[in-house]
Amino acid sequence: MSPFEDQVVKTLAAHDFFVPEKPIWVTRAPGRLDVMGGNVDYTGGHVLQSLLREAVWVAVQRRTDDMIRVLNPGAAQFGWAPCLEFSLTSLSDPTTVRFLCGQKENTKWGAYVVGSVYLLKSRHSQGRACGIDIFIASDLPPNKGVSSSAALEVATLKAVSAAWGVLLGGVALATAGQWVENVVVNAACGIMDQAAIVLGKENHLLPILCQLCLPSPSVRLPPGVVVWGIDSMVSRSTSGVSYETARAAAFIGYKLICQHEGIDVTREEVSGIPRFTDSRWNGYLSNLAPSEFRSRYEQLLPESLSGSEFLARAGEHVDPFTTIDPGREYPVRAAVRYATEENLRVQTVNTLLELYSWSESNSLLQLIGEIFCQSHVAYTECGLGSEACDELMSRALKAGFPGAKMTGGGAGGVIAILGRSNSASLHAIHALAQEYGAGYGAMPHIFEGSSSGVDIFGVRIVQLDPPRGTA
Repeated sequence: MSPFEDQVVKTLAAHDFFVPEKPIWVTRAPGRLDVMGGNVDYTGGHVLQSLLREAVWVAVQRRTDDMIRVLNPGAAQFGWAPCLEFSLTSLSDPTTVRFLCGQKENTKWGAYVVGSVYLLKSRHSQGRACGIDIFIASDLPPNKGVSSSAALEVATLKAVSAAWGVLLGGVALATAGQWVENVVVNAACGIMDQAAIVLGKENHLLPILCQLCLPSPSVRLPPGVVVWGIDSMVSRSTSGVSYETARAAAFIGYKLICQHEGIDVTREEVSGIPRFTDSRWNGYLSNLAPSEFRSRYEQLLPESLSGSEFLARAGEHVDPFTTIDPGREYPVRAAVRYATEENLRVQTVNTLLELYSWSESNSLLQLIGEIFCQSHVAYTECGLGSEACDELMSRALKAGFPGAKMTGGGAGGVIAILGRSNSASLHAIHALAQEYGAGYGAMPHIFEGSSSGVDIFGVRIVQLDPPRGTA
């Protein structure tokens, strides 16, 4: 038995949850650090993602009955119920799954897990579905903007599919995770989190064009370059009001531009994830070039528009995963600007990293850092700013780091900080975190280090020894 398997077996045995001498399928899904591109995954833009060392582990064992038991011992520290139990036959449709998990506030987290089981049962099991026991362990903190929910979905999908004899990986696995979050959980996320977690490589950045999901070959970080993450200690969520407002504003702007040009926006009938499309931009706002936006549409769009004004002016909202609040103001112009310009920023950073050489490393690193800072400011323009993140970014720049930015959905969460991988920078990042955390009376989590994605890790099969004294 390898050291890895030995540690897994010891962990599982300590909880007396699985039956000895029967196969247990184990997989691992790391969190992701959004280096560039947060909030353009749903507008069809380019993103640039890296993977974290912290991860969610899921272990699954088949049962002989119809029950699904879930044990998540670490859930209690967040006030969540650590044990869930449902019958497989009760998972009849997404609404029912959401209802079953949402009957109590402390069981809502289960929708990510049980929703994944439902998807596999309904789409992929081909009659091989059976009751299962699911064990969860994690050192990936939730509500920090590092995709703990996507990691939980993907790890569950990978382990359960393996236990049921279903081959699921690559873009299909990532899309399944997004579907669970969109349709079952009702969280309006794009594809970048799940795709990065499935396809990413240790110490690499993964470029993805989110139309629907078109990954490019991973790019190794240049020698001497590193991106850390520091928790701002302000929680954020893709179901938060700020995120949903910014996302809806982008689709409002898209609909207004199409209306101005006389372009019909219609439902995409063949997409696994519900969406709308058109004949010019294929439904992806990020296909609009920044120069065209500035010259033709920026002044056409209102800086702010109420939900009631939009509905009266343009009719149907063309984002299946947000709704328009008539009384809410939407930052339309800034959201569209972000969708076009962040897409260009991501492509620029990716190209600069590929061109990076030691002979001009300082100037290129400073240029990349400035682009980080531009992205950070653009978050605020979309209503996704955070005073805590602003403070952390300012401290990073004063400490001499080339650039820093909000990540993921913004409005809190983790700041990505660009720097050099040397002892002086490592000392500076820890000093920065300690000084920042002093105002909160706690040390913020530092995300440093990387690990492989779900597909590279694969699925490991282990089993527990029988209790001592048994034949």
